[in-house]
Amino acid sequence: MAGTRRNGFAFAALRPTSTAMTSRLTLPSLPPDLPPGLPSRFLEAAMAHGGRALPPVERWNPAYCGEIDMRIARDGRWFYMGTPITRPALVKLFSTILRKDEDRHVLVTPVERVGIEVEDAPFLAVEMAEIEAEGAPGLAFRTNLDEIVTVDAAHPVRFDVEPGGGLKPYVLVRGGLWARLTRALAIDLAERLIETPDGRIGLAAGGQFFGVPEAGHA
Repeated sequence: MAGTRRNGFAFAALRPTSTAMTSRLTLPSLPPDLPPGLPSRFLEAAMAHGGRALPPVERWNPAYCGEIDMRIARDGRWFYMGTPITRPALVKLFSTILRKDEDRHVLVTPVERVGIEVEDAPFLAVEMAEIEAEGAPGLAFRTNLDEIVTVDAAHPVRFDVEPGGGLKPYVLVRGGLWARLTRALAIDLAERLIETPDGRIGLAAGGQFFGVPEAGHA
């Protein structure tokens, strides 16, 4: 797949994803510690995603019931038995019970746990905003399911280097669940990479430095 090269790395092209519609379901609350300076569209997305807290899936340990025919494609779309799930509210609901176990992604409830296929990452980061957090420059991302993620020590950025030098950036959303940046955001992020005095290349955001592995040493 054709890509764009920035700072010596080729960014793999991704198919576009549409912005999720506002859900009428009860979904996670607007975080009380959102940093100042977020664009109004970020706040609107977070408000649309508001409601009760996420289910405590990390505390649930029911029996594993095998795999179901559900798949999250590389472009962020969800499929069940080969058919796209077209209701954004339903996709958002499923995402609240998604968990990353050691060897697979699962949907989990207090009474059952089933495996699903995730082709790459379960989320896409579809929009990025510059912010200021505690006096330091930072970045916030909006996912395709309207979750807002502020880059910091708890929500790091990682860079995967593909064979041939392709660089794919991801941001941690929650609980081992990552969002891959869309092609447009990956190109934008590449322009923000810096080189430290000791020769390391990476991203400085949220008071942290997230290094880019050398090509071929990911």
